[in-house]
Amino acid sequence: MRVAHLLRKYNPVEWGGTETAMERLALGFAGLGVESVAFAPRLPRASAAGDPLTAAGCLVRRFRAFVPVWGISAERKRQLVSVGGNLMSFDLIGLLWRQPGLDVVHSHALGRIGAIGHAVARGRSLPFVLSIHGGAYDLPDSARQALRQPGAGGWDWGKPVGLMLRSRHLLSRADAILTCNPREAALLRERHPDRRVLLQPHGVPAALYASDHRPAALAAFPAVRGRPVLLVLGRIDPVKNQAWLVAQAAELTRRHPRILLVFVGACTDPGYGEALQAQVAREGLGDCVLLAGTLPPGDPRLIGLLQEARAVALPSVSETFGIVLLEAWAAGTPVISSRTSGAAALVEDGVDGLLFDLARPAAFHSAVDRLLAQPQAGRRWGTAGRAKVVAQYDVGVIAARTKGIYEGLIEGNHPHRPLARR
Repeated sequence: MRVAHLLRKYNPVEWGGTETAMERLALGFAGLGVESVAFAPRLPRASAAGDPLTAAGCLVRRFRAFVPVWGISAERKRQLVSVGGNLMSFDLIGLLWRQPGLDVVHSHALGRIGAIGHAVARGRSLPFVLSIHGGAYDLPDSARQALRQPGAGGWDWGKPVGLMLRSRHLLSRADAILTCNPREAALLRERHPDRRVLLQPHGVPAALYASDHRPAALAAFPAVRGRPVLLVLGRIDPVKNQAWLVAQAAELTRRHPRILLVFVGACTDPGYGEALQAQVAREGLGDCVLLAGTLPPGDPRLIGLLQEARAVALPSVSETFGIVLLEAWAAGTPVISSRTSGAAALVEDGVDGLLFDLARPAAFHSAVDRLLAQPQAGRRWGTAGRAKVVAQYDVGVIAARTKGIYEGLIEGNHPHRPLARR
């Protein structure tokens, strides 16, 4: 079986949740006879970070894409792409149409890119699957406004193309809609009752986290040695809300003088990133905050940090799923997360982690106090989380379920056609 996957962004130095989900899916498919072909926008320059999708067994095809908005700067266009901007491409349709032997078109993007995929799928009589990664309906107003902000004040001259492709109606035309969030699934079923909406979580390669990689992390980041580490994974972006956690740092150090906050992730909002660094400097937090930058997926230094951490903290304003929670559990580490819909669906409070409300910082501090004062409980919660990952969220389990979805759609759309390359 050969599947085309459409990505709105794939830059190894600006890694995000969608790219992680795609890489893990490709890893799982590799052992199931499913060939993945990822279509992603061309990079402005060659990446020195390697190609994780290719390493996972995925064929990567690049297409020319751009942000069709007049009146905004190049930096704001770049930021739009980073947070899910509505790209346009004139050559994707030809590349996708000419790709031989496809059985399914699977878009991981809404908007015009997804609509191009739907047009080609219909033209080639192929099933069209749409994955919702960042939330279509399950988004708080603050997160929705943050996504729109980079394009504010510009004129989107690509709207006629979107109208022609009916990009705003993509959810009403997909053969299957996959979402990793129960609340998102309920909202999708409510608004699109005639569509097939399936709850399909992301996965992690559990075996990769079984080996001890802490020496690699300690060598790369000697500041973490001997200190209780609170690890924060995610792109540096207002939706991920790192500034909220930095604002809690003074109280954290008062309660736990040796605590170290370690932030790992690419900066997709330069203004926010600069403000975060200024906040750390202004409040004299350099000894308790480490900005570690980007680490590739599966990097031993990243896995080692996960294993070394006393907990992984997720202070996001909005999180449709929260794959970093699975990564923490795979490493045997408990989690402390804001009560987003994604985290609430994954975390069993007091069993494999703790949940808190952003409006109640005292609850966050109580959670940190509890984990640091009761290391045995933290280890017990981390062990429970890893057992959950192995049973429910390993890449092999998730890939097999996804392949089953594809097979059902292929046989449903083409009852007399045998499955190719099964």
